[in-house]
Amino acid sequence: MTLIVFPAIDLKAGQVVRLAEGDMDRATIYGDDPAAQAMIFAGQGAQYLHVVDLDGAFAGASVNGEAVASIVSQFPGHVQLGGGIRDRAAIEKWFDLGVSRVVIGTAALENPELVREAARDFPGGIVVAVDAKDGMVATRGWADVSTVEVVDMARRFEDAGVAALLFTDVGRDGMLKGCNVQATVDLARAVRIPVIASGGVAGIGEIHVLALHARDGVEGVITGRALYDGRLDLAAALSVAAAA
Repeated sequence: MTLIVFPAIDLKAGQVVRLAEGDMDRATIYGDDPAAQAMIFAGQGAQYLHVVDLDGAFAGASVNGEAVASIVSQFPGHVQLGGGIRDRAAIEKWFDLGVSRVVIGTAALENPELVREAARDFPGGIVVAVDAKDGMVATRGWADVSTVEVVDMARRFEDAGVAALLFTDVGRDGMLKGCNVQATVDLARAVRIPVIASGGVAGIGEIHVLALHARDGVEGVITGRALYDGRLDLAAALSVAAAA
């Protein structure tokens, strides 16, 4: 099994940004042409992208739809999209536009039947986000923390047919502290759903370690700030992921 490397494009007011610990007031702007950034990643070998409508995550509905549409129309690979996708109409809209997978977080906790129905109707297209703050599920752009443990949340969807779980340690996201590899692997071993690692990837070493755990159910890894800051070379990360 080969680990999938997902370069991240986070959208805020139409710009490419990275947040620190999910804080909208701590955003670093990396560009104002999201589609151009997508094509840079494509040129470096990326076949998958992870795109987040940050404004949408807080608003509960699409805000950066124009930027997303531009990315999808130009990027030659698969686009995975999250941020404010909380009803059936939004799910259908993005699949109609050409998005390969949609990521559902808040609605997965508050309306699990929506996820079950979508996973049934769009096989392989639904990813459930299990974002963790101190082991508990965070929702609404990570602004709220529930009383539900991450593993319990994940297990609710074991029989639903979801494509993957997206696990983020919120406290590490955008901080270059290093991905929480152990928590990611523990979750992958605890459930029968593939897990995508996210949050805080700092360098090539984590890509290598996560790739070694592909057999444990770690499907992929999302990386953002490390790429934008030049701490991680995407071509090298893809090579390491494929070789493990």
